[in-house]
Amino acid sequence: MAGFLFAGTPQACSQQPDADAAGYIVKVGDMAPDFEMTLTDGTQVKLSSLRGKVVMLQFTASWCGVCRKEMPFIEKDIWQKHKDNSKFALYGIDRDEPLERVKAFASQTKITYPLGLDPGADIFARYAERNAGITRNVLIDETGKIVMMTRLYNEEEFASLCRKIDELLEK
Repeated sequence: MAGFLFAGTPQACSQQPDADAAGYIVKVGDMAPDFEMTLTDGTQVKLSSLRGKVVMLQFTASWCGVCRKEMPFIEKDIWQKHKDNSKFALYGIDRDEPLERVKAFASQTKITYPLGLDPGADIFARYAERNAGITRNVLIDETGKIVMMTRLYNEEEFASLCRKIDELLEK
C-alpha cells in the first residue's frame, strides 16, 4: 500500500522536465542554466559571469558529422563577424571527449572560437536530454534568457540565427 501511495506523489516523480521534440528540456524565455567549464586553453568560464553579453553556445563533438558541416559557417558568419564585439561571446561545448581530441578537432575544422570541455555531458544535460543528439545552438540575451535554440544544421534556420544575433547586438 505504501508503494502505491508514494508512486503518485510528486517526490516519486522525476524532477527532469519533459523534453520537446528536439530533445531540449529548456524553452525559449527560460533563464539559461548556469554552468562552469574549462576551455581548451585552460581558462575557466562561468556562464553567469557573461551577463550583459549576447552569448551563443554551440554543443558539438568531433564524431558529429552535422557539427563538422555547421562549424565553418559559425566561424565565418558569426565568429569572424562578431569576435571583436565586447557585447558578444561564443563558446563551442564539446561533449564526452578528452582535451587532446577536442584540440585536434578544432584544428581539423579550422575554427578559432573558444571550445570548452563537457566530459560527462553534464552541461549538455542542463539544456537537453543527456543522450539527445547534437549539433545544437542556444542563443542567450544580455539578461541571461534563452531567445533561440536550433537543432541540426539548416541553412534557413542558421540565417535566422545570424539575424537574431545581429538584432540583439544592435540594441
